[in-house]
Amino acid sequence: MIDFTQIHINKLPTVLIMGRPNVGKSALFNRLIRRREALVYNTPTDHVTRDIREGVAKLGNLRFRVLDSAGIEAEASSGSVLRRTAEMTRNVLSRTQLALLLVDARDGVLPMDLDVGKWLRKNAPGMKTIVVMNKAESLDDCDGTLAAAAGEAYNLGFGDPIALSAETGLGMAELHETLRPLLEEYVVQNNLCDDDIQENDENDSSEDMECKLPLQLAIVGRPNVGKSTLLNTILQEDRVLVGPEAGLTRDSIRAEFQYEGRTVYLVDTAGWLERTKQQEKGPASLSIMQTRKHLMRAHVIVLVLDAEEIAKDRRSMKHVEVVIARRAVEEGRGLVVIVNKMDLLRGKENSKFYKSVIEAVPQEIQTVIPQVTGIPVVFVSALEGKSQIAVMNQVIETYEKWCLRLPTARLNRWLRKVMSRHSWKDQAAQPKIKYFTQVKARPPTFIAFMSGKTQLSDTDFRFLTRSLKEDFDLGGIPVRILQRTVEGNDRTKTSSKNKQSTNKTIERAVSDKRTILEGDQLDKFGVSF
Repeated sequence: MIDFTQIHINKLPTVLIMGRPNVGKSALFNRLIRRREALVYNTPTDHVTRDIREGVAKLGNLRFRVLDSAGIEAEASSGSVLRRTAEMTRNVLSRTQLALLLVDARDGVLPMDLDVGKWLRKNAPGMKTIVVMNKAESLDDCDGTLAAAAGEAYNLGFGDPIALSAETGLGMAELHETLRPLLEEYVVQNNLCDDDIQENDENDSSEDMECKLPLQLAIVGRPNVGKSTLLNTILQEDRVLVGPEAGLTRDSIRAEFQYEGRTVYLVDTAGWLERTKQQEKGPASLSIMQTRKHLMRAHVIVLVLDAEEIAKDRRSMKHVEVVIARRAVEEGRGLVVIVNKMDLLRGKENSKFYKSVIEAVPQEIQTVIPQVTGIPVVFVSALEGKSQIAVMNQVIETYEKWCLRLPTARLNRWLRKVMSRHSWKDQAAQPKIKYFTQVKARPPTFIAFMSGKTQLSDTDFRFLTRSLKEDFDLGGIPVRILQRTVEGNDRTKTSSKNKQSTNKTIERAVSDKRTILEGDQLDKFGVSF
């Protein structure tokens, strides 16, 4: 028996889940990858999934790559969203070995299901296809309903169907038994079970350290600012659906790729929406929750702005965008601002706007987010497809700063110099820092151990933070400084003082983040997180 866990993830066979809209494709995808990643919502008249989502399926002892596709309507009009999603599905057929064609067991085989079958034969002739009757938990062998549904599904012409329920897990064992010989045949034919496995292990051993800490990158912003176009540009492929319609992206699409030897997990989120009554329910509310979750997981956040809107409104950031930026900083994430659609401001007519946008945006960002200096701003046109290097270089630079660790000896040499150039109003009241050390990275966090009763004031914190960023090139990322008091040589006394100062430190850290109170206040303005 083949051990699929020993095969490199990039060489696993690929299985595509497809079918008409609302037959449970995303529910089966979530069941196979064993987590709720794809949005699932009952929308009989609309599509929830619009992009190709990819994951690694774990079905018993089987491992394979699984793709969740948008619902296919073969008769969709040219240029429509449905036609464009069908084109995306057609593009991934070339890297697919098996297809699971889903039908709704309760509805039977509808004319639209037959159209999907014809579409698959036309675009992928000869591909091995398994018909899956989903939502079959209510069917029974005793009353003949299961046999009747199977007879209808057999008419699709892809062999005997499998009855299962993605929601309850019914029939997953039968799906395993059907897939196993097909996947094993693919592995044997492509020699993935012998030399390639050993070669993969040898190659992976040198990259283990890099894979343990991949860069988590999230693209956020308001609807229709070009987030999905930017993702396609970075990946150099049409991975997500783009177009003039606002709010095309509903699912947060996660893609893994390599950039200059570094593993990057890139997430394209749904547009950050202001709260309305229509968005309190349905797919939009799920998208908001999913976007917030990925924002909290990211290491570096790319906030995308619209250059054309900036020139029109003469304001860099709307209220929602300020909320995103402040939330990123308060959570200790690296932040990169991308001003997209700069191509719309080129030419003699717009030359004045082009220059004003480039000059005004960095200044205004510094004004609305004063707690972090030097936030990088990159001006691009994602539509032209030439912005990958500029964006990724800035992202990597910000990430490396975010992960920076400075030796204690170097910090204390720096501290002696910086304290000597600070002007103190009262030399007697000057706080005495015994030593200064970094306790963690991601983001860089430092502790000043104080000698005596004098504590660092807010002015002192600002001075040290500004000096750290200037002298160690830490601009654009949050830097946190805490303080702790150490007095005398008595161990008992020092221990009690440490406990008291630790409590003070925790309180200071929370107040410095300003997350809870400010988040509650912003909720009053009708902004959803």
